[in-house]
Amino acid sequence: MRLDPLGLLPPLDPAGLREGRRAMRPVAIAIAVWGVVTGVAMVNAGLGVWPSVLMTLIVYAGSAQLATLPLLVVGTPLPIVWVTAALVNLRFVIFAAAARKSFVGLPFRQRVVAGYFNGDLGFALFSQRFPDQTDQGSPLQHGYYYGCNSMNWLVWEVASMAGIFIGDLAPTEWGLELAAVTALIAVLVPMVVRVPALVGAATTGACSLATLHLPMRLGLPISVLVGVAVALGAEHIVGRRSGPSESGDPAEAVA
Repeated sequence: MRLDPLGLLPPLDPAGLREGRRAMRPVAIAIAVWGVVTGVAMVNAGLGVWPSVLMTLIVYAGSAQLATLPLLVVGTPLPIVWVTAALVNLRFVIFAAAARKSFVGLPFRQRVVAGYFNGDLGFALFSQRFPDQTDQGSPLQHGYYYGCNSMNWLVWEVASMAGIFIGDLAPTEWGLELAAVTALIAVLVPMVVRVPALVGAATTGACSLATLHLPMRLGLPISVLVGVAVALGAEHIVGRRSGPSESGDPAEAVA
């Protein structure tokens, strides 16, 4: 099922699209709260309404937007801003590497579009839905991926635009920053249902606290790298101890 005349999307299975949208609906509130917080922060920092709109459309990454915002406001040279954004977004390199087998066969332009739409929660849901990638690069996988991430993009952009145009109307007493973090935690915790994920999440949290005061928010990519490495190691150990399940499903062996 091809939805675009320019060939920017791979064939998408309609059932996968619907399933991905349904999977993303429960986390839409968390995404919306985070988007509003980011939009308000950009305007209140003095970036301006239309530069904020352009930034949220092009960058489309809340952590990178908030990390580079102080640099943009004080007129930091763009190369430094770019490096800061790249460091904060290093986790997406890990996400892309983990999902590589599902997209490596696509044309370059389709991989670029898929990379733009990739998001934290969308990747988490995709990895949970296809943990072993036995059916690599199928229309069902691509449909599910775009079902999740198109919903993610739409909710984020609408909420972020709302925050931008609300601007100063949202007082700091509302505690939007805490609400955003709490909502994201409530969404992510139920996804940590396997031992490797639990060990990786705990390691990432501990490492993020230990590296909290590193400059340029270097603690974020370092914590992600360490957490993923520990989770992969735990996956290997648990899988080796459990062995293949009687049903022949390798996912059940490490459940």
